[in-house]
Amino acid sequence: MSTIGIWLPFLSSAISFVFAAMVFRRYWWRRKTHLLLWGIGLAMYCLGGLGEALYSAFGWNELIFRLWYLFGAMLAAAYLGQGTVYLLASRRVANVLMVILLLGSIYGAFRIAGAELEPSLMIAGELSGHAIVTPGVRILTPFFNTYGLITLVGGALYSAWIFWRRRMLLNRVIGNILIAVGAMASALGGLFSRLGLGQYLYLGELLGAALMFAGFLRATAPAEVEKRIEISQVSKA
Repeated sequence: MSTIGIWLPFLSSAISFVFAAMVFRRYWWRRKTHLLLWGIGLAMYCLGGLGEALYSAFGWNELIFRLWYLFGAMLAAAYLGQGTVYLLASRRVANVLMVILLLGSIYGAFRIAGAELEPSLMIAGELSGHAIVTPGVRILTPFFNTYGLITLVGGALYSAWIFWRRRMLLNRVIGNILIAVGAMASALGGLFSRLGLGQYLYLGELLGAALMFAGFLRATAPAEVEKRIEISQVSKA
């Protein structure tokens, strides 16, 4: 297996692990539901990268594939997006969508656990959903990923716009834009993989993890560092 195929997903997994630990730590102190869901989504992202690294290093393993597909390819983006829903939407709406997501997750897990696999169908020796030959399984993934992409990217851009409009907290404007770009980079990697361009999957995931982490660090910078910075003044400096 390619060395790049080992190290790129391993780095994605390592970044996601540190990122998830920081978010869970923040949840421990603040007890906010959106932080819990973000932490769960990042843990899934971490498992996805780890599965890809293990496959590249040691070859095919059925259990690793099923875990990778469930948590990395199918659910990670949806749970990250659901965290953003809890942050921005009403509690009632967020709870209804959470129930739907949980039911969909259980159904997806059931279908993946029983799916017939054929690893020889994977393109270029990289992990991809092409190994699943049971009809009706792979079609589930776009629904989860589209939901995650819309809620995560849309929520981040909406938050950036709100802070920009209010001319305050420039760090959160920049941070949310980085999160949105990172989520789109990861989504593009997954799209390329579905189109048979698997060589871009690991790069997209690494860029996605790094940019989202950088955005989180920027957005959560101590308030006293950039307290109510007027963007118009910054642009004139």
